[in-house]
Amino acid sequence: MALRQHSDKEPSIELFVKAGHDGENVGNCPFCQGLFMVLWLKGVKFTVTTVDMRKKPAELKDLAPGTNPPFLLYNGTLKTDFIKIEEFLEQTLAPPRYPHLSPLNKESFDVGADIFAKFSAFIKNTPNNAFQEKNLLREFKRLDNYLNSPLPEEIDHNSSETVGVSKRKFLDGDRLTLADCNLLPKLHVIRVASKKYCGFDIPAQLTGVWRYLHNAYEREEFKQTCPAEIEIEKAYLGVASNRK
Repeated sequence: MALRQHSDKEPSIELFVKAGHDGENVGNCPFCQGLFMVLWLKGVKFTVTTVDMRKKPAELKDLAPGTNPPFLLYNGTLKTDFIKIEEFLEQTLAPPRYPHLSPLNKESFDVGADIFAKFSAFIKNTPNNAFQEKNLLREFKRLDNYLNSPLPEEIDHNSSETVGVSKRKFLDGDRLTLADCNLLPKLHVIRVASKKYCGFDIPAQLTGVWRYLHNAYEREEFKQTCPAEIEIEKAYLGVASNRK
């Protein structure tokens, strides 16, 4: 799919992502979705190619031998490391033509760093997972506290009114940043897989997390890049089947 063309002088960008179980649609891969979101938010023209990992086409084996998606072709040059691709896109697709996506606050990146690892331990150990569930909930509460705590730029030091609870939409404010591109795809996976295989719902009292998710699902850059829930469920079926 081609998105948002500004002029003929734009770079040639092709993003390769993991295909779903039908071999065509987008599969379960939060790193693939993260880069998909970055490119969409940059407003650059690009194409997306889904790679069926069960029968990787010969031309892709030659292009990126031994490499799993996501990877990127930028003006014909192959980029394969997720973190380096993200850094490259942020530096190369820069203002004034393209928006910067880096968050203002370092903690916006750090706050969700451990949540996916805690989820992985949780889903692998169901039903004997009370300890892992406690650890996962601790990370969710940490995220909730951050999302409900006003950022420095939300506080007017010249006003006598105190800002009790943040009303911002996303991790670092009201715009999506690289921090959201990293965390939101993982939260989508956690929400779907935990519900399906562990009967776990993100607690309703975590109002900051739910505000964050509701705002994210209203954005095309997130909603349209999410894998279908069935893709996530199928991806974790093997994990659920192997539990003791």
